[in-house]
Amino acid sequence: MVALMIAAGALSLPARAQAIGDELASRLTEAQQRQYVVYLRARAHHDRLSAEYWSAVEDLREQRRRKRSAGQPFTVGDFVAVQPPRYAGPPIPPDVAKIIASLRSPAKPDEDMAVVSDFLDSARKEFGFVPVRSSEAQFMRRYAEESLSLGLTKDQVVRVYALETGGRGTADMQAGIDPETKKGRPISSALGYAQLLGANSVNELAKHGDMFVSRLEALAVAPGISSANVASIRSRVRALRKMIRAVRSVPNNWSAHVAFARTPKGLGIHALNLDADIGPWLQTIKLKGVRDYAEKAGRPRLSGAEIELMNLAGPQTGLDMMDTPGRDMPTTNFFTEKAYNRNPIVKDKTGAELLQALESRMDQNVLKSGSVAFAKAFDAAIASRRAAARR
Repeated sequence: MVALMIAAGALSLPARAQAIGDELASRLTEAQQRQYVVYLRARAHHDRLSAEYWSAVEDLREQRRRKRSAGQPFTVGDFVAVQPPRYAGPPIPPDVAKIIASLRSPAKPDEDMAVVSDFLDSARKEFGFVPVRSSEAQFMRRYAEESLSLGLTKDQVVRVYALETGGRGTADMQAGIDPETKKGRPISSALGYAQLLGANSVNELAKHGDMFVSRLEALAVAPGISSANVASIRSRVRALRKMIRAVRSVPNNWSAHVAFARTPKGLGIHALNLDADIGPWLQTIKLKGVRDYAEKAGRPRLSGAEIELMNLAGPQTGLDMMDTPGRDMPTTNFFTEKAYNRNPIVKDKTGAELLQALESRMDQNVLKSGSVAFAKAFDAAIASRRAAARR
């Protein structure tokens, strides 16, 4: 660092101006120019180290893909074993940062992200679908009943809810928007108790849409159902069939589903999460898929945090983070650089430490009002199942 400072100080005024730009140089004193060039060189040095680090991460990730395809086990040498380099140089001088900010063009507004009203509007326009809504208590009870019928436990589901929604989530909660005040800006399409992304909704409908139709049709002939409810179910069945045709018209892979989820039809399909009958099916089927994947891999019992880890990183990657040697390796090995940098909970941890961080956050959030209410909904559903079994 001393060498960097000496070299920067030795630059002539024209050379410094060339390094930082004439317009900025004209606004800075000589002392500010020297300080800023020192900062730029230190930052450039760090950026080179960081680029080399992430290049090594990607190379080893590709190596692991080849080994997995060949059925070969991973070893310590298949991972980058150190955390990413931290910037250790001087900070940008505050007075210089203020001048730089004054010279920047106004930032362009972010592209508007779709919100719940957009999902509902697209569902109506594209498919004639209007979700049947319910109270929060009713939605929780149905969600609990569906979870139990699929073999998911109260602890698994409530803890995933606690982590995903902060323990206060509502059926229409979107990531970035406070579920109680409804204030904030959406940061993704993540929706509902399990915070499914738009692409998740598309993917699950492509896999399980026929079952959703069958279950709705069964509701239509249930004893005691009113003619108005029958009409509502028939309407939603017609819409569901249109949705299924739409999702199956694109390639059945994740990248295609991500792209489709951004279209008007994809936005409309995401509104399925809001329906009191379909939403709990859709979200619990997603969690069951994670559990089934782990069971096939030899992990028949998962904690809520382990399910969440597989949700966060992807099913196979999540398993890799639980197993040796991945559990002892930096989380950079399991995320892209962009995903790693935008998710604070994964930073500067090993796989095992990330799992523990998820457990700790769940421990805090299960004490919040939404989690407590959800747990009570499970207790009621469990009691009802036991009573039915005794009859």
